[in-house]
Amino acid sequence: MTKFEIRGVRADVLIGAEERKEILKGVDLTINPGETHAIMGPNGSGKSTLAYAVAGHPRYEITDGEVLLDGENVLDMSVDERARAGLFLAMQYPIEVPGVSMSNFLRSSVTAVRGEAPKLRAFSKELQESMGNLAIDSSFASRGVNEGFSGGEKKRHEILQLELLKPKMAILDETDSGLDVDALKVVSEGINRVRATGEVGVMLITHYTRILTYVKPDYVHVFADGRIAESGGPELADVLESEGYERFAKAGAAK
Repeated sequence: MTKFEIRGVRADVLIGAEERKEILKGVDLTINPGETHAIMGPNGSGKSTLAYAVAGHPRYEITDGEVLLDGENVLDMSVDERARAGLFLAMQYPIEVPGVSMSNFLRSSVTAVRGEAPKLRAFSKELQESMGNLAIDSSFASRGVNEGFSGGEKKRHEILQLELLKPKMAILDETDSGLDVDALKVVSEGINRVRATGEVGVMLITHYTRILTYVKPDYVHVFADGRIAESGGPELADVLESEGYERFAKAGAAK
């Protein structure tokens, strides 16, 4: 079965026309199918940089290490090849794509990942069922991708993509940010439906423990100064809730 491995990854971010800054300073992480790993840490610690660098965002350059999916180094792949290989990223700030309907976007994405276009009637049924599970009104299918959507609606659409694309590895970057309690529950239920297949590894990046009330992680990792500073079970999230990240921030500053 698919294993996702991050080995010794270091990465820079472009912060000016030509200036780069190292953010990731040697990250090692293995996620097996069916496992959920929560990545927690203070702002600026490198959590989102890890997500976007692995996915292939052009602002980020991985300068050392490798990222393996099914034993293949995804860093040798283009962004679209990574997606077709089974790597999925739910963005913290999903963008709007005016002029492209949600249904056409999703059917095109599913076609690219599955290698053939699904029958229109079967796909429409699958789409409507998934939209219903996420409490997305059916009228949204004909609207431009994320166009005029609220923050919560955009996050539901991200999870809709996750359910339909059925990736091997899902990276969820602060999917809980900006969600009210009701939306958080709906989104969490969607993530749990995907997890229940036992075939998808999940990297859940978050600042707060509230989503972990609904999406129970197998492992929790604390990110600080571009590295994983500490790892543990779900109980580590409770420690962070009560103690915060101060000791990790001090440790990073002392280096």
